[in-house]
Amino acid sequence: MFKHYPAAYQPSPGTAFEVDKAFYDRIRHQPEGRTLVEAFEVPIRTGRAWQVPADHVFRVTAPHGPQVGDFNVWNAQDPRERLWAARTRQLQGAHVSTHDRLWSNLPFLRPLLTITDDTLASYGTDEHGGRIHDLLGTRCDPYVNKLLTGEDFHHHCHSNLTRAVLPHGLTEFDVHDVLNIFQVTGLNEDGMYFMKACPAQVGDYLEFFAEIDVLCALSTCPGGDLSVALWGPEKQDPLSVCRPLGVEVYRLSPELLDGWRSPERAPYRGNHGLEVVKPAWER
Repeated sequence: MFKHYPAAYQPSPGTAFEVDKAFYDRIRHQPEGRTLVEAFEVPIRTGRAWQVPADHVFRVTAPHGPQVGDFNVWNAQDPRERLWAARTRQLQGAHVSTHDRLWSNLPFLRPLLTITDDTLASYGTDEHGGRIHDLLGTRCDPYVNKLLTGEDFHHHCHSNLTRAVLPHGLTEFDVHDVLNIFQVTGLNEDGMYFMKACPAQVGDYLEFFAEIDVLCALSTCPGGDLSVALWGPEKQDPLSVCRPLGVEVYRLSPELLDGWRSPERAPYRGNHGLEVVKPAWER
């Protein structure tokens, strides 16, 4: 076992990286202060996109048992702002849970979502170093699959997300590195990425608070619960271990939102040290 080494990113007290845990705990512990406004299931090997207004919460649920979901999120008003998985890994961790935030890309750099509840928070770290709700990896895609197997398959998470966002005016180029919900992953002794069988059971969920208006998209991974090998000499067809995922969106009562305000984009306005030089005819 390696000795503990401190994280690189250590925020100073009173900065934007502090989380008001009492506020998010209030949301979690007062279910009577919410009203269900939308609920649906995403069938196996498909994707779906939906909008969530700021100050609402939503859950990704496992209504039929273990199943991994690949999740993307954008600013609903300006999709140039979207989840930045790499920076979120650095600021929150390679795996996320309650009170962690999903941060947006530059030049915006603000929390898009904050996790308010996680029924699998107790999973912790298993005997292989695996943890749940993964930001280490990314979505499966037909390009890598073609290189690995020589076969075309059109229902990888990248393709599912691409189809899901087309009605919202986005394209394949807008699909980005994901949060793998309910997915257990880690790095082995060779530093190689591994995936393990999903531990989610019927009724488990991961819940988020929308800090701004967001567009979300979710793919039900074609690998299902990842309990069988997807590539290599032990490859199997995982169709039998594929299950739908659920989504529930809730409106919160005004009392629960007391003291909250939507985060502003990062305040840096330094123009990267560049100077604007006026044309000669304007001097």
